[in-house]
Amino acid sequence: MHTHPRTALLALTLASLLGSAQATDGLTATEVKIGMVNVQTGPAAGLGKGMRYGAEAVFKSVNSKGGVHGRQINMVVGDDGYEPDKAIDETLKMIEQQKVFSLFGYVGTPTANAVLPIVKEMDVPLVGAFTGAMSLRQPVTQQVFNVRASYDDEAEALVAHFIAKGAKSVAVFYQDDGFGAAVLSGTDKALKKRNMAIAAKGTFQRNTLAIKTGLAAMIDAKPDAVVMVGPYAPLSAFIKEARTAGLKAQLATVSFVGTDHLVSEVGAAGDGVVISQVVPFPDDNDLAVQRDCRAVVAAHGSEKLGFVNFEGCITAKVMVAALELAGKEPGRAQLVAALQGMQGYDLGGLKLGFSATNHQALSDVFLTQIQGGKIAKLR
Repeated sequence: MHTHPRTALLALTLASLLGSAQATDGLTATEVKIGMVNVQTGPAAGLGKGMRYGAEAVFKSVNSKGGVHGRQINMVVGDDGYEPDKAIDETLKMIEQQKVFSLFGYVGTPTANAVLPIVKEMDVPLVGAFTGAMSLRQPVTQQVFNVRASYDDEAEALVAHFIAKGAKSVAVFYQDDGFGAAVLSGTDKALKKRNMAIAAKGTFQRNTLAIKTGLAAMIDAKPDAVVMVGPYAPLSAFIKEARTAGLKAQLATVSFVGTDHLVSEVGAAGDGVVISQVVPFPDDNDLAVQRDCRAVVAAHGSEKLGFVNFEGCITAKVMVAALELAGKEPGRAQLVAALQGMQGYDLGGLKLGFSATNHQALSDVFLTQIQGGKIAKLR
């Protein structure tokens, strides 16, 4: 790991913050303040905005009914542009200036990894990051609680699907950072289990659409299947150019892509692309959580329930449940204890399982596929 250029300054800032932090930062008789730092601008903005929309819908609904233990939930939002340095700056602002009770709903592996030292040192809970990275899961970080399944879980589901479809070689096209590395590692594990290795690798840089070199590596290797790792804008460019170039491989990607944005950007070229999801199909009515999230999202504004705002809704519901369980006068330690106590907690048909040794609530993966310009369940 290379050291962040501002590590020394960060250590000093942390030391001064430690002296001033109160156990009840972000908590008054009438309000609990939580801080969301994620991507609100740039080519991955749909992810941060979707998480924010789904979460705000839940908090607005809870607040309209009197809040939690009489406190209104006030979520303040900072934009990190999906860049680790900005995530660090915005997180320090949340803790030092906004004095939030808890952090919530971060988006992305590189950004969440960057703030881990702050979260640990300052002992501020971070709940429900939109990333499946194992770095946030193992070893367990006392302050970090993940709601969604991991990228290892998603990669395993995709590899199993490819093999069942007869694929003999699997390549990976990925964003060259912690996110890409996390899914690359998950794919490698899933293939090794089957005595296979990654057939070829191609990369691109975060927050760019520079996919040509990576695509050339895929075309050279002629794999049966490609696991793509990135948000919707670069993957849409990759899929379109791959089709034009005649790449015959089955294409798939993980949930982080932002399914609804990908479907609208990629058009007809997207047909057949498989996407692993960590939330149930938003259009279904099988589960209470689907019906409830659809209702709160509809009440909040004009967005319909999609994969990203559904994850925002589910994650916010976990946060609300934990705040309720933490009691009338919670400190951060009580919030952590409440989360760890949510074993077998039923969130409208989704069973959560946190414990002291497991800070990942759900491990379900659902496969979907773009068909006729729409997203459909893959049976």
